[in-house]
Amino acid sequence: MAITLTEKAAKHAQKYLTYRGKGIGLRLSVGTTGCSGLAYKLEYVDTLHFNDMVFESHGIKVIVDQKSLVYVDGTELDFAREGLHEGFRFNNPNAKDECGCGESFRV
Repeated sequence: MAITLTEKAAKHAQKYLTYRGKGIGLRLSVGTTGCSGLAYKLEYVDTLHFNDMVFESHGIKVIVDQKSLVYVDGTELDFAREGLHEGFRFNNPNAKDECGCGESFRV
């Protein structure tokens, strides 16, 4: 079981953790929403919860709760800029289908 970051994603996350002045890493979770059923949620973490799994990649901790891990196990987070848009990309081997906007997925 693992969640990884590309070097580019790790640099971006570190930049914003430094800018915030606090935080121990990124939380990746999954919620039921979006046009394909499940949606990724990514936020900065200041404290751990008792059921959190912690993965480290390129010096950045990625925190995932056990419920979300079954949907995102093996996912690689990348960071991309395309024109005026930028953001994290989720390369999830468990996703069987994604909506056109890339915000939600189905397993």
